[in-house]
Amino acid sequence: MNETTHPPVDSAKPNPVQPRPVLWLITLVAVTLSLFQLYSAGIEPLGLFYQRSIHLALIMMLAILMFPVLGPNRKRGFFSWIIDVAFLSGAFLTGFYITFYLDEIINRAGFWNDTDILVGSIAMVTVLEASRRAVGLGMTIIGVLAFLYAFAGPRGDLPWLADWMPGIMSHRGYNLDRVIGQLYLGQEGLFGLPLGVAATYIFVFVLFGAFLECTGAGRFFIDLAYAATGRQRGGPAKAAVLASAGMGSISGSAIANVVTTGAFTIPLMKRLGYSPRQAGGIEAAASTGGQITPPLMGAGAFLIAEFTGLPYLEIVKVSILPAIMYFATVYLFVHIIALKQGMQGMARSELPQMRQVMQDGWHFLLPLGILVYLLMINMSPMRVGFYAIITIVLVAILRYAVWFLFIAPRQGQKVTADAIKVVARAGLTKLIEGLELGARNAVAVSMACAVAGLIVGVVGLTGLGLKFSAMMMAFSGGNILLALLMVLLASLVLGMGLPVTASYIVLIVLVGPALSAEFGIPLLIAHLVVFWYSQDSNVTPPIALAAFAGAAISGSKPMETSFQAWKFAKGLYLVPLFMVFNPEIIMGGPVPLVIWNGFIAIAALMAFAAALEGYLFVRISLIPRLLIAAGAAAVFYPNLMSEIAGLATITIFLGANWIASRRTSQHGEVAG
Repeated sequence: MNETTHPPVDSAKPNPVQPRPVLWLITLVAVTLSLFQLYSAGIEPLGLFYQRSIHLALIMMLAILMFPVLGPNRKRGFFSWIIDVAFLSGAFLTGFYITFYLDEIINRAGFWNDTDILVGSIAMVTVLEASRRAVGLGMTIIGVLAFLYAFAGPRGDLPWLADWMPGIMSHRGYNLDRVIGQLYLGQEGLFGLPLGVAATYIFVFVLFGAFLECTGAGRFFIDLAYAATGRQRGGPAKAAVLASAGMGSISGSAIANVVTTGAFTIPLMKRLGYSPRQAGGIEAAASTGGQITPPLMGAGAFLIAEFTGLPYLEIVKVSILPAIMYFATVYLFVHIIALKQGMQGMARSELPQMRQVMQDGWHFLLPLGILVYLLMINMSPMRVGFYAIITIVLVAILRYAVWFLFIAPRQGQKVTADAIKVVARAGLTKLIEGLELGARNAVAVSMACAVAGLIVGVVGLTGLGLKFSAMMMAFSGGNILLALLMVLLASLVLGMGLPVTASYIVLIVLVGPALSAEFGIPLLIAHLVVFWYSQDSNVTPPIALAAFAGAAISGSKPMETSFQAWKFAKGLYLVPLFMVFNPEIIMGGPVPLVIWNGFIAIAALMAFAAALEGYLFVRISLIPRLLIAAGAAAVFYPNLMSEIAGLATITIFLGANWIASRRTSQHGEVAG
């Protein structure tokens, strides 16, 4: 319904599997969590342990309530309730124990009593079980292995485990008191940096995205993209790329992005002529790109800022050009396929009008504008998220006020007290819905960060990071390309069991020191490379989680769709390589050099897409395809003569392709 006739009102759909009292309890815990986060973000910042422990307690309670012990689609029986009540008690106890007894715990640091160790042990079990429910079994298995690894040594509680490990991974081993002290009672484990970022920046911006989603921002971005590109060749696919960039930049999940935008874009792509596997693959590749697009980068920007110690705004600025390069590659693939298959755009009558779209949805741009402005003046990201959320609420109130004061009288509708009450009640429902949705959306990433903190704590305790760096040097022989290939493969393996955020955290702790210290890659670029490669589990067979979501919507086979997504997302593998060999595009340098590197990078990516697809303006035969690919590879090599030679090769062969297309067009006109 159009907002010019009445204010928009939606309602949340309850989960039919959960009993109504459980749904009420979920809403209560979720709203409490969101209000706590808003209070600490914008009113009264809390200390490290208070913020993180309360956040973890409420997140674990929410995870246990949302996901029953036997699965989200199974009803709870008597024994299930006993188990869930036990874990709910464990979540409350282990989270608030730190809050209630923090001073005493600090005073006896290193001399823990039996209660400390018991509560810490309960915390380990509860966190791993909550992560199993919210994130998946793979995350829990890796967390359990990391936990057991801490005890595996001659002086540990499980010395026999050392017999199963290669010598390079051996360590002294630790007892339960030492491990619990590291992982629960200190700042290096559960309450370490990953959970700290999740409990502050990430949650506030996830809540911001939830409020935008509740108010219809997803539909606005899609309509805006269609209005801009719908009449071009392959319009719906290009709209998918732009809409996924817009929605993905404020979303925390590539899969959620596929489901949100793909429900609109994939059917239209299929109708235009894209095969189901192409439509699903394009949406998956575009949605994955949303996770590397500022300002949020799927929570990655905050984590990178914390790990590197650089300002958040700096991370956002240096990530803009690589994101543009990635989406340019996906966009070009879409355009080439449209040319290759002779597709046309959509009719004007089928598309939303830009003026109407902006008239109906201009208010969605205001909170984003406020967000960008506050970030530009170096305000704390946590406080920025708070003010952005407040802006959304105020704009929503303003919309209702404008409707009552101006639109309704103009349309001859009488504004009554009952109508105001109905709208006020609907607005309050929408507010609660946004608070609940934000907390629900944050459960998976917060639990992933909690277990990632556990893994990071074990890595720090055992020195595994240094051992992994030594292994990396030994296997790569000091060759940077082999080292990057190892990082790529490791990220793919980790992606089988870990979500993207946790995969990045674990991988950067293991390989980050080697990339910076041993191979000389600048710290920021090393983090960006690992973060980009951590996205590959969304689009790389045999995992390709985002592609599988696209396949479910398009009706294609999952593996076929994942191979298409893998092809369209080639920028995910090539752009990090360019960053490593041409660091000026990230670290800065003389303006002409930065412009030159940006230009040749986009030219090389365009050439690579044309060579892979075998088409640009007209079909490209095998030998020119190979030479174009070689030219693109030469551009990546950090040598001016190599770059010039590569660019010249690309220009000659793609120029010849354009000339051939003009001749074909002229012959067609003569024949006509």
